[in-house]
Amino acid sequence: MRVLFRNPFFILTLVALLWGGNAVAGKIAAGHVSPMLLTSLRWFFACIFIAPFAWQDVRREWTMICQHWVTLFLFAALGFTAFNALFYWALNYTSAINVTIEQSGMPLVVFLGNFLLFGLRPVKLQLLGFSLTLLGVIITVAHGDISSLMSLDLNRGDALMLLATLLYGGYTVALRFRPPLHWRSMILILAMFALLSSLPLSMYEYYAGHTILPDAKSLVVVLYIAIFPSLIAQSLYMRGVDLIGGNRANLFINLVPVFGSALAVVILAEDFQTYHFIALILVVGGIMLAEQGVKKLT
Repeated sequence: MRVLFRNPFFILTLVALLWGGNAVAGKIAAGHVSPMLLTSLRWFFACIFIAPFAWQDVRREWTMICQHWVTLFLFAALGFTAFNALFYWALNYTSAINVTIEQSGMPLVVFLGNFLLFGLRPVKLQLLGFSLTLLGVIITVAHGDISSLMSLDLNRGDALMLLATLLYGGYTVALRFRPPLHWRSMILILAMFALLSSLPLSMYEYYAGHTILPDAKSLVVVLYIAIFPSLIAQSLYMRGVDLIGGNRANLFINLVPVFGSALAVVILAEDFQTYHFIALILVVGGIMLAEQGVKKLT
């Protein structure tokens, strides 16, 4: 087992599986716990679980944390809180398969942000890859009926997921400005700020009369989300990046919609439509082409 956890390919495949399971877990929780409360509980438990391992790192780097607290708070509020709140909200209205495929549009946002802000120009393979990925996301959002886009007849959940994807893509671009903290310090501080910034959303949900307190089933889901996608997957991903570098590690994220779709079919018995298959081929193939373009630049 120790040998497996030293293998970057095993590690990063496991990361993709855990992140794919996040959409399925959120779908199971829909109707059993309200989305804003789910977001707050996710980061509450994440803080509890990571704090014993990261507290010494936080104490050592406290001066740097204080110097960059505004930046760290914005990272958490946009990349962790807003994204996850929209993610779980979307799952109340659309399928887990749709959410995982639409989430694959993030590289498009990152590409556009890097081009507009930093002038990073793409090569031809990247343009082709991003175009195929965009087409796959469009097919998913339209549920295979492109005419629905022309009439702006979008499912609310798909629209929410597109907004979540836009926010997380922007967060990813902004990570260029993150302070040089140890990864354990970074995760704990971001989790704490994510919890803090999620509380107003949960309070609004409560006063609007939309709060659903977790039952036993959703509490298990919350614990899964806090431990596996939030902490273990993030930690393993950083380990994978250390072993084989960011460009090669990022390629494994292509497996997230594949695992997410498979888990949704097996666990949730969701229907896997022909347009889902076409969209997956376009998304995965497009991102792989884009990665080949990145390799040509390095």
